[in-house]
Amino acid sequence: MVNNKKIGVIGTGAMGSALIRGFLDSGLVEPCDVTASDLNINALQKLREQFSVNTTVNNLETVRKSEIVILAVKPGQVKAVLEEIAPAITADHLLISVAAGIKISFFEENLPAGTPVIRAMPNVPSLIGEGMSALVMGSSTVESHQKAAEALFAAVGRVIIVSEKEIDAVTAVSGCGPAYLAIVLEALADGGVKMGLSRQLALELAAQTMIGTGRMILNGEHPAVLKDRVCSPGGSTISGVHVLEKGGLRGVLLSAVEAAAKRSGELQ
Repeated sequence: MVNNKKIGVIGTGAMGSALIRGFLDSGLVEPCDVTASDLNINALQKLREQFSVNTTVNNLETVRKSEIVILAVKPGQVKAVLEEIAPAITADHLLISVAAGIKISFFEENLPAGTPVIRAMPNVPSLIGEGMSALVMGSSTVESHQKAAEALFAAVGRVIIVSEKEIDAVTAVSGCGPAYLAIVLEALADGGVKMGLSRQLALELAAQTMIGTGRMILNGEHPAVLKDRVCSPGGSTISGVHVLEKGGLRGVLLSAVEAAAKRSGELQ
């Protein structure tokens, strides 16, 4: 659904650049099919040198050269960019926004009627191709638009389709989740250091354990079943789990997700 499509990326910060890298590395598009625009001349030069894509400081030029336009600017810049590019946007374009907190309705109100719009919520691990992206379809999107967006974001990780009413909860779990898991990972490593391991070794042990556990669960293992498999009767693991339960780890994480979801809703 993406082959031979012209892709435009407005905003070449960390996420915009990561998306371009993913598209190219996966073979979805060729460098000549990608046009990127930004006000940062140095960032554009780096993109040209690294990926050989087309670059410009003119967002209108990016839109006119593209069929799929990805808006990867900061939320506070969205309105100004939409005002700039709206004259060049048509119903033949697909606009995908990765700007956090900006609802589909805002785009549809500020773009020509009938413009297909998709809201994307990728998370930080997308920067290394291990992301989790949630997509919300706009009122003018059709199946071909969804398939194209799924293919593009699959280049930087896994993809799900959600409704916009679910996006705050998605943000709280996968958007904020890397921070929560980093705290858990760091605490595990701290425990290892306390018990005599080097910091580097403790971090490696904790990180790989988290990666492997996640992959087992994605492959179908239920978390409770996995926990029970590791907890042998009277063993070390169940002793540690007892401490976690006494400390209220589950409740704290539940409350963190709830607080983040509420705050996400307030920010939109």
